[in-house]
Amino acid sequence: MSIWKILLYVILAYAAISIYVYAMQTSLIFYPNMPGRNLVATPKNMGLTYQDVELVTDDDIKLHGWFIPNKKAKGTILFFHGNAGNISHRLDSIEIFHRLELNVFIIDYRGYGQSEGKISEKGTYRDAEAAWNYLINTQGFSEKQVIIFGRSLGASVASWLASKHTPAALIIESGFSSVPSMGKRLYPFLPIRWLSHYKYNTKQYIKKISCPVLVAHSKNDEIIPYDEGREIFDTAPQPKQFLNMRGGHNDGFIVSGTSYVEGLRSFIHENLK
Repeated sequence: MSIWKILLYVILAYAAISIYVYAMQTSLIFYPNMPGRNLVATPKNMGLTYQDVELVTDDDIKLHGWFIPNKKAKGTILFFHGNAGNISHRLDSIEIFHRLELNVFIIDYRGYGQSEGKISEKGTYRDAEAAWNYLINTQGFSEKQVIIFGRSLGASVASWLASKHTPAALIIESGFSSVPSMGKRLYPFLPIRWLSHYKYNTKQYIKKISCPVLVAHSKNDEIIPYDEGREIFDTAPQPKQFLNMRGGHNDGFIVSGTSYVEGLRSFIHENLK
């Protein structure tokens, strides 16, 4: 085989991989059907009372969420979850926030769980805005009573929302600095910044926040590297704190145990006056 044929095959293979990554981005980023869209449990399974909430976004998409009240609440956590599963897979975290004497409001993005619509980056931002409006305009909480929390993909959604408003604080857990940054780590041989039509530019959003921020990340995170969390932290304005976690991407908050819970407790209570 001539060197020209080999070169041609390499070029065609490179082009095919590039086209695949470009065309399949949505399915590579979002996993609403893994492990499934059905709700597998509710806060009642954790012994918690809750309210089913239906929101309507500014583009007329109906979203589903839970509001879990706490009689001892010092404030409210607005919870944005990661890219797989639905709100029923976040009961362990909901229980932790309840123990920290907080109301919890968690929603499923469009296309997830019982929420309608088709997932998109712009759509998740609209979903976040609808959730914020529910807490401020329907529930009647002040901005200084709300802490925005985002894990993994939700960290970028939370950062975007915090850049638009002034909550009591922002918590970013196991987040990435941007989709192109993560893509470059996964496909260093591809021109990811040209191929990516998703941005989720957490690093850019974090520059614009005007509230205290806590960044939590594990050095053992096998999905989103620790350096991504450190990059977000380094970019964030003061006041800011960093919480080192242990364990993997999906179980770090459990593996970290008391150090995680107490780290959250200290930051949250410091910023809810």
